[in-house]
Amino acid sequence: MRVPRRRREAVDINLTPLIDVVFLLLIFFMVSTTFETRRALELELPEGVAGGTAGASAVTVVVTPDDGYRLGGRRLTAGQLAVALSDAAPAAREHGLVIEADARATHADVVRVLDRAGALDIRRVRIATAEATHSEAETP
Repeated sequence: MRVPRRRREAVDINLTPLIDVVFLLLIFFMVSTTFETRRALELELPEGVAGGTAGASAVTVVVTPDDGYRLGGRRLTAGQLAVALSDAAPAAREHGLVIEADARATHADVVRVLDRAGALDIRRVRIATAEATHSEAETP
């Protein structure tokens, strides 16, 4: 006796709920992602020359390790730096600005000088370094 075969119905997968879930996940990730914009300091750094000098007429700002500054031999605080650098801005625009930072000075103090120079439209900024001696170069 032959049993009649049952006819199978075609299997359909409804993609609508799957697409809805994918869109909901996409929206969730777009909303929960934080977008952080960073402001960068744009500097045109000159090529370093061994034994080069900054120039006698360049304005020099010295950043000390005790949160202080020196400009033209005067000792300044962070609040006084803005006024003193504004006074020296025409000479710094013409001849350049040199920042000499002590190795123990904080990064924030150096950035404060760079920010102020940028606000005063001083484009020629150099950061002075000291050539490492042989024994200093070998120590980690």
